[in-house]
Amino acid sequence: MEIYKEKYRGQVREVVLGATSADGGTRSHTLKVGGETALPFLHFEGEIPNRPLIAMDVWDMVPADWPDNLKVFFADVYGDPAAWAKKCVDVYGADLVALRFKSADPEIRDASAEDCVAVLKKVLAAVGVPLIVYGCGKGDKDNDIMGPLAEAAEGENLLLGVAEPENYRSLAGAAMAYKHSIIAQSPIDINIAKQLNILISEMSNSLLDRIVIDPTVAALGYGLEYSYSIMERIRIGSLSGDRILAMPTIGNVGNEVWSKKEATGSAGEHPGWGEQLERSLAWEATTAMALLQAGMDILVIRHPHAAALLKQSIDGLMRDNNPL
Repeated sequence: MEIYKEKYRGQVREVVLGATSADGGTRSHTLKVGGETALPFLHFEGEIPNRPLIAMDVWDMVPADWPDNLKVFFADVYGDPAAWAKKCVDVYGADLVALRFKSADPEIRDASAEDCVAVLKKVLAAVGVPLIVYGCGKGDKDNDIMGPLAEAAEGENLLLGVAEPENYRSLAGAAMAYKHSIIAQSPIDINIAKQLNILISEMSNSLLDRIVIDPTVAALGYGLEYSYSIMERIRIGSLSGDRILAMPTIGNVGNEVWSKKEATGSAGEHPGWGEQLERSLAWEATTAMALLQAGMDILVIRHPHAAALLKQSIDGLMRDNNPL
């Protein structure tokens, strides 16, 4: 019996993260994402050359609102971002570290660019994996800190986040000047995602090969199916030959899941929901698994057990499933 196989004319761009000493950086190794010529894990229809990656969240300050069953895994390193990053890699097996400069938020600590640079240098010295570096999420302050952070890590090929339609020039400029890659974030809208990629590439066509799309994701129960459909359309567009959408994708799963009451609320507050310990882990792992099936290339996770479950699932999904 002949098995029907979909044929695509396009391919997702392959983006390299990190840089070793041979390339001007200090990372122990580099990682590649993207490169697919078929829909997720359909190995019999094309090439899936690079496995999806698991990044783990590391903050430059102690999170005030993380629940106890999440804090317990990091309580011994919360006050030291470098030790926190090292534990994520050495103990929990993270492929990447997603370092967030939450303390730079003017409404929290308003940490200076110099303070942030000092933390980044310590984390770079503590781990050899490539880094994702996020600002505090406030546009004006991120413009103040991301340039110095990019300069301090020149040549390391960080993945810098995030560039948004109304605030992309400074980050794209820093990525160009100091040889980094960039996260292009759009609000669950394929047209805006495409337009943002065009705007960034107009600054330098070379950036097209260093963009990772963050289409913005939702947690299970909070519009996950809408996020899934946008991601799926992005992936189909890239495989159909749309070069402006042909980038790998990243999703802040942990950030979305752990801000929802289903992950943090106690069984006493919500009778019938089950124990928060098991529920929160399942909420994060299930959300992430759905996004994998939509084509997500990098998942940013918080719970170490969710990360372990996902890595185990990815191992199985990356096995050749060609029926012939």
